Amino acid sequence: MIPERVDRMTSFIVMDVLEKAQEMERAGIDVIHLEVGEPDFGVPECVSEAISRAVRDGHTHYTHSLGMVELREAICEHYGKNYGVAVHPDQVVVTSGTSPAMLSMFSTLLAKGDEVIISDPHYACYPNFIQFLEGKVVKVPVCEDDGFQYRPEAIRDRITERTRAILINSPSNPTGTVLSAERMWAIAQLGPYCISDEIYHGLNYHGSEHTILEFTDHAFVLNGFSKIFAMTGLRLGYLIAPPCFIRPLQKLQQNFFLAPNSVAQIGGIAALKEADADVLRMRNTYDQRRRFMIQRLRDIGFGIPVEPTGAFYVFANAKHLSGDSYALAYDILEKARVGVTPGIDFGQGGEGYLRFTYANSLENIAEGLSRLERYVAERTC
Repeated sequence: MIPERVDRMTSFIVMDVLEKAQEMERAGIDVIHLEVGEPDFGVPECVSEAISRAVRDGHTHYTHSLGMVELREAICEHYGKNYGVAVHPDQVVVTSGTSPAMLSMFSTLLAKGDEVIISDPHYACYPNFIQFLEGKVVKVPVCEDDGFQYRPEAIRDRITERTRAILINSPSNPTGTVLSAERMWAIAQLGPYCISDEIYHGLNYHGSEHTILEFTDHAFVLNGFSKIFAMTGLRLGYLIAPPCFIRPLQKLQQNFFLAPNSVAQIGGIAALKEADADVLRMRNTYDQRRRFMIQRLRDIGFGIPVEPTGAFYVFANAKHLSGDSYALAYDILEKARVGVTPGIDFGQGGEGYLRFTYANSLENIAEGLSRLERYVAERTC
């Protein structure tokens, strides 16, 4: 008998699409991947060299359960340099990717029935983390005409005595939204803890992005190395938390994870200290792809009233093709041989949309969108 908390968990649909695409590829079918949010770049050379050197020098043993102090210090320096905020190394918990950080954070934060406010649409996995720990998901709709921006007044209307936290994600997956400083400040004043998922920080193409720590210390920050440093497979993330949560988080870390990967942490130090030029190069490349994809999707007939300016996603309105984004995505995969993510993966507010990633080469994006254009023409003729 599978426990209900597991049985009721939804699949991560984008992974289902990816795995179906990979099955097609094993059968000899060429598929263009515009579904999975994974950088197509290799890790920066400084990271590769640091990890290789760490293995040769025997740095392959357990570290401190909270993570190497040198890495935690580098994370604090990064936040000080980029945002002007003071973070103490004792507030940082280094984890094997950001997902374990999220699991531990919600484990220490939520009692049964406690509420977490999230946007709709939202990152697909948020509700499953919250509900697995017997919390309640409270959704606040955001709309495309407003650039999928969280409205503080709409959040305020959903706060109850059981509201434990408000979760923000800027730059956002799936929408590419970047919240303004004014909206972040207003959200920070609402009372509950703020949880700020900052995994796409550094991938912002207009203006400045902000950490929630600029506006309040009544907050948790989720971040990591997967997106900005193209280190997805190295599984390295971190959580910045209020001091009173650190010891409980440490006990979870010790019991469930022991310690993060030692050599990945050494690579993380190198990334923070030496990879600025690599980050700039990747960001400029993403921006070129972003502008190309937005224009081509509009030319094909998809709705994008407000340009996304962060992460590496375009969340495009496909309601003129179908109201069933799941069936549409699989039909596109089968007939056009292009992997895209159905909007329903990101909540009911995403239904009728498709998410496209530009974390692929410009050549592949161009080919994928040409295939999509032919598919749309055949479907609507």
